[in-house]
Amino acid sequence: MTRVTLQQKKTAQRVLQGSGVLGELLLQQAPSPAAKHRRTTTELLENYMDLSYVCTISIGTPPQQFSVIFDTGSANLWVPSVYCSSPACATHRRFDPARSSTYHGTTTSVATWYGTGSMVGVLGYDTVTVGSIQVPNQMVGLSQWEPGSFLVHVPFDGFLGLAFPNIASSRATPLFDNMMSQGLVAQDLFSIYLTPDERNGSFVLFGGIDDSYFTGNLSWIPLTAQTYWQIKVDRVTMHGLPIACVRGCQAILDSGTSMLAGPGLSIHHIHHEMGATRSPNGLHTVGCSSILPDVVFVIAGTQFPLPPQAYIVQMEDGSCVSGFEAYALPTAADELWILGSIFLRRYYSVFDRANSRVGLAPAA
Repeated sequence: MTRVTLQQKKTAQRVLQGSGVLGELLLQQAPSPAAKHRRTTTELLENYMDLSYVCTISIGTPPQQFSVIFDTGSANLWVPSVYCSSPACATHRRFDPARSSTYHGTTTSVATWYGTGSMVGVLGYDTVTVGSIQVPNQMVGLSQWEPGSFLVHVPFDGFLGLAFPNIASSRATPLFDNMMSQGLVAQDLFSIYLTPDERNGSFVLFGGIDDSYFTGNLSWIPLTAQTYWQIKVDRVTMHGLPIACVRGCQAILDSGTSMLAGPGLSIHHIHHEMGATRSPNGLHTVGCSSILPDVVFVIAGTQFPLPPQAYIVQMEDGSCVSGFEAYALPTAADELWILGSIFLRRYYSVFDRANSRVGLAPAA
């Protein structure tokens, strides 16, 4: 098993708010946490602006280091390259293939979209090191163009996708699939522990489960699709009564998203019950002294409550903002929710590829 430490950083919203550009960006283009869904080593994670948890990996020989988001909501590994002249690349570390003796190039293009940014580039093969695990001949996306302004401000270089190969752009084999096929992990699963505040200690554990980081027993939930880590939710309740997902819905466990995202009408009902008001920049605020109920996700018959201290985020200007966010994403049958790090901070999460299931238990 390999434990990879994650560092907790300010989320993008807090960084942008501190630099005075958040409101302007939100008005120009509202970030959609669902955009990317239109389509044992422990690595310690760093929580970035409540957006995500970040860790350092290395690529090439000799190694070139990059900070990446461990993202269960996407499947590609990519970093900026020296071929990229976009402003977002200029402010981050860039991979130089000429400096790596183990690099093998291709002419295959790659493109990925995220809720708040995108990347276009080319695929290459090289050795990737995550914690103590060294993965040779890993497909890496090398960005040549990162349009827009959002990625200019973020304190990470790229993304390391941990979802299924079915959704990988350009059919690139995800890193964890190579770890499994090359026998580099003890079990074909990984688990994630995210600290509930800015304390250190968050990690991804490749190949194992550490039961000292959760209480009680894991609740095992079968996947409803082998694309994202997608499960069925029975309902969402407040004050013991259904408030959303009344007839059941689908949800994706997404470590690369900070918010709890759901269909607009459902989020409207939740915000109305909170007494939240929409600010000009699109965020929903509540009084910081408000007495709010738990929001409970009922999954496979088990209740997973989120208390207000989990879903209300205090910004640096002193305002208190809802962690629920609305988006529009039509699905074939059920409404779709995205359970980001606000949810995952409360529950130790096991992502079990061998048995096509996830395990959840209250984080210790």
